[in-house]
Formats: sequence, structure tokens, C-alpha cells
Amino acid sequence: MTDSLPAVSAKALTKCFGSVVALDAVSFDVAPGELFGFIGPDGAGKTTLFRILVTLVLADSGTGTVLGDDVVRNLWKLRRRLGYMPGRFSLYPDLSVEENLGFFASVFGTTIRRDYDRIAPIYSQIEPFKTRRAGQLSGGMKQKLALCCALVHKPEILFLDEPTTGVDAVSRREFWDLLSRIKGPELTIVVSTPYMDEADRCDRVALIQRGKLLAIDTPRALTAAFDRPLFSVAATDRYRALQVVRRFPGVRAAYPFGATLHVTDSRPTAPASQTVAELSAYLREHGVADAHVEQTSPTIEDLFISRMASPDDEAAA
Repeated sequence: MTDSLPAVSAKALTKCFGSVVALDAVSFDVAPGELFGFIGPDGAGKTTLFRILVTLVLADSGTGTVLGDDVVRNLWKLRRRLGYMPGRFSLYPDLSVEENLGFFASVFGTTIRRDYDRIAPIYSQIEPFKTRRAGQLSGGMKQKLALCCALVHKPEILFLDEPTTGVDAVSRREFWDLLSRIKGPELTIVVSTPYMDEADRCDRVALIQRGKLLAIDTPRALTAAFDRPLFSVAATDRYRALQVVRRFPGVRAAYPFGATLHVTDSRPTAPASQTVAELSAYLREHGVADAHVEQTSPTIEDLFISRMASPDDEAAA
């Protein structure tokens, strides 16, 4: 593969399971050395897409290449060049940390020590527990072991399917820190996640829902594409505030966001100060006296919700 070729290229990949369309003509490219993320909820099509790209499932139509190799015609060659970490923990729970890693190394004709430099940033954190059975590890430690097993043969590209699902916030942050350390010219990383806040850790992201790509760009460019002012509403009785806000004549969308509500105006050209004043007055008039309204910056999650609500926007950027 040369640097001029994409590390991953998908053209109109489509996959159905009976009447369910898991992927709907999905097309995208991933550049060599990128940390590329697919962001979307459960059932969006992320796992199906990954299984096609790692040669485990055949698409109904469309084509896919990874590292310049066709995922159907060149599957045996490609499997030795890629690493795959499925969403479900798939290592042997009765084997120790060291035994699991040694087994996966042997499958690819290598050893832990021979390629230790690739896994060192991760394995050094779990090596003190190398005699512990994998089934007795914490969620975060299991994910680190699974990552080591996917990296031990020095793949050129790594596919990680929801690697941080089910682990605590600290372990999630540590895992992404590790990905930032190991990615580079010799290792492209493609990762999927349902956590919108993890999008900022990627070079580029694709928003996916119901098998369709909603947008592809850098996290900064995606949030900059939010097409209207966004407002945050804080109130003691958040549920009551949400009910009132949704009846506000100028509201386009209103939804819970952490400890607050996020609201967009149906009038894209209305001055932000006008909306703040009108919405504040409306909340007070309808019994939410302690509501505080202010303009706020949009996030990837806000853009995702906006694109889901706009059928005309449901196309890849």
C-alpha cells in the first residue's frame, strides 16, 4: 500500500438482515495514520460495518478495501495485516493474562517478547497481573488485555468496536489516552463508540444512524456546522421546565442535556439575546421562576440530534 491510497475505502456498502437494513449504501474513506471514529447509538450499524471490513461478514452489495486489499478477494492476506477488537469480550476467561496474550501471538507466528515494543504502552499496565485469570480482571483491565491481543502481531490497521462500552469514566479516559499514544504513520485506528463525548478524541468522525452516514468531518468542523444558536436552560425542576419549553412558540427542539436542557429556536436568524429574553420570560410566566437561560456552544451530540431531526440532512457530508 502506498500513502496515496486510503487505509480504508468503502463504496455503497449495503447489508440487510431480513427486512432490517443494517447498512444503507455506506461510503467513506479513512486516511493512513488516522484515528477515525464512528459515532452512533446501539443499532446504528457500526458492528455490521466493522465485521464486513475485517472479513467476517459479506456485504449484500458494494465494495470495501482495507490497506489496498479487497475485503472479499484478499481476505486471507488481509487478516494477517489487521487487528480487531470486538465489542464483546472474547478472550479466554480461564486463561491468565499472559496465556491469552501468548496464545494470540502464536496464532500469528510471533511471541510476546518479539513484538513487545508495540504493546509495551498498554501491557506494562497489566503485566503485574499477568498470572491472573482474564475472567477475574476489571472491565478496564479486560479492555487493555484485549487491545494487547489485537496489537501483538503488529497490525497495520486496528478496528475497535465500542472498546469503552461498560467501563468506568476513568478507564474510558485512560483507554483513549493509550490510543492517542499508539496511533501514527504505521498504525491506522478505526474505532466505534456510542459515547458522543469521545468524538473529540478522533481526527475525524462519521455520525451513523439506522445504517446511514449523517455526516463526516473533523469534530471541530462538525460542531461549527451547527446552523443556529443553541441555548442552555437550568432549573430546579428540570422536567417541568422541559414541558414548558416545548410549548414555547419559537422552539425548534428541546431535550435533556446533562443537568440542563438544550434548546434551539425555530427562527434561525433571531438574535440570541432576543431568544434568551423571550424564553426566560415565557418560563417565568408558566411557573418556572428559577430558570436560567443562556447561549451555549454546540457539541457533537447536539449536531447528531439535529441531523436526526432533519431528513434532508441525512446524507454523508
